[in-house]
Amino acid sequence: MRKVEDLERQIRELSKDEYAEFRAWFLEREWAAWDAKIEADSGSGKLDKLVAEGREEFKAGRAREL
Repeated sequence: MRKVEDLERQIRELSKDEYAEFRAWFLEREWAAWDAKIEADSGSGKLDKLVAEGREEFKAGRAREL
């Protein structure tokens, strides 16, 4: 846990501009991880049921094209 506490302290000490740069880097890393997870789930078929439900909703007129 000491490592996390050190990081927290260092982040609190960043200037406004440094914090903005760090935040942008961190968010990009999070988004990349999310994209990888969605891609993996899609490739494995985990999202097939949701896709089918969405298509049915669209065909029934309860959804619209984005």
